[in-house]
Amino acid sequence: MSGKRKRVVLTIKDKLDIIKKLEDGGSSKQLAVIYGIGETTVRDIRKNKEKIITYASSSDSTSLLAKRKSMKPSMYEELDRAMLEWFNQQRAKGNPISGPICAKRAEFFFYALGMDGDFNPSAGWLTRFKQRHSIREINIRNERLNGDETAVEEFCNHFRDFIEQENLQPEQIYNADETGLFWKCLPSRTAVVKGKCTVPGHNSGEERITVMCCTNATGLHKLKLCVVGKARKPRSFKSTDTFNLPVSYFSQKGAWMDLSIFRQWFDKIFVPQVREYLKSKGLQEKAVLLLDNSPTHPNENVLRSDDGQIFAKYLPPNVASLIQPLGQGVIATMKRNYRAGLLHNNLEEGNDLKSFWKKLTLLDALYEIAMAWNFVKPVTISRAWKQILPAMEEKEGLDFDEEDISGATVATILQHTKGLENVTPESLEKWLEIDSTEPGYEVLTDSEIIRRAQGQTDESSENDEEGIELIPEKHINHTTALQWTENLLDYLEQQGITYLC
Repeated sequence: MSGKRKRVVLTIKDKLDIIKKLEDGGSSKQLAVIYGIGETTVRDIRKNKEKIITYASSSDSTSLLAKRKSMKPSMYEELDRAMLEWFNQQRAKGNPISGPICAKRAEFFFYALGMDGDFNPSAGWLTRFKQRHSIREINIRNERLNGDETAVEEFCNHFRDFIEQENLQPEQIYNADETGLFWKCLPSRTAVVKGKCTVPGHNSGEERITVMCCTNATGLHKLKLCVVGKARKPRSFKSTDTFNLPVSYFSQKGAWMDLSIFRQWFDKIFVPQVREYLKSKGLQEKAVLLLDNSPTHPNENVLRSDDGQIFAKYLPPNVASLIQPLGQGVIATMKRNYRAGLLHNNLEEGNDLKSFWKKLTLLDALYEIAMAWNFVKPVTISRAWKQILPAMEEKEGLDFDEEDISGATVATILQHTKGLENVTPESLEKWLEIDSTEPGYEVLTDSEIIRRAQGQTDESSENDEEGIELIPEKHINHTTALQWTENLLDYLEQQGITYLC
């Protein structure tokens, strides 16, 4: 008779490993033997997969997750949720987060949530909050998060040492970044209103998607754009299989990037495509993905291939805005290419801008934005890495053809566009920059954080977007309606269908 099995308590990292193995086809029975646990425990881990991944994604330290064995909830769960949401947003913006600032914010949320009793955000509470979410000490103290040049130099030196130790070539170093895009925003003669279509004589709500670019440091491997829209299957796609789109398309009710979508993209798109590219170049299938601290980017524990050879590394919050490669003009160039392309298409079709806007669909926009990304030159991308990898700039030398799509350039394109012949370069420059600071993640106000912490969500249909996108308001007169009716009757006669008049 076998002895009683020794009780094994798994760490959060162990549970993440089991989840990955289950997703790759591993059996509960095999994993139970490997980890010395019961099959019931493996099934419980499978059942709580999303909860475990969400917890790990919001954690800040790989080493702490390798030690932590439980996801013990806070005594004040709503307050904990609100504080974590607020903390992640502040970190993404690079704002300073000190102990006193956290304590003051926690006190605010406690009373704003209408919680009972007295609350003392002591040093002990702060320590437990950090432990629950595996937040490193450095991220909660008085960091200098104001774009400090010394911090930039320190990170760059550290990163260069890191890639030398890992023996990584520029082809194996990647960066990804999200941005919001108002895909249906066109210029007017006077001004541009953020997120609005400003075509003369037409008024519509905002049309926004999230676009994520990803490329390696040479600019020679640009992955397909990742696009997040509101609708799961927009009507403009019709019978188009999303697999055949020129972008990797995902849906989320607010058209925002989120933790789940990013993880799917990393596992199912980034890792396989990087492996394929590196194999074609005869390079070791090993790569690092450099990311900023967006709340939609999971922890490094989650963003790692099965063999650990393709993984993520984070820019410090205080330097991301200064040196993130895609933020150094690459995304801006892609957006300018997109908007200039839209105007070229309008001229080719011989339409006035109002007619062109009415016909423009999300599917059209996806093809145009994919082309705009293709037009971004490798040298533009490699130059954007000059602070992190100065050797890249030296390698390129002086062979650099500046990509310049200015307001004046676009004004020339519009000289023959009906209604916009006299648009000013200043107005066009504002239009070109309309969403330059639009984030790819949802920025919540204090009241929205409180509502979310209390479990309140906005009710909206996943296809609400389509009503705006595909059916612009228009008046149908009697003559047009009669003509459509006659055409329908002719069609029915041709089909041999009997109808009553």
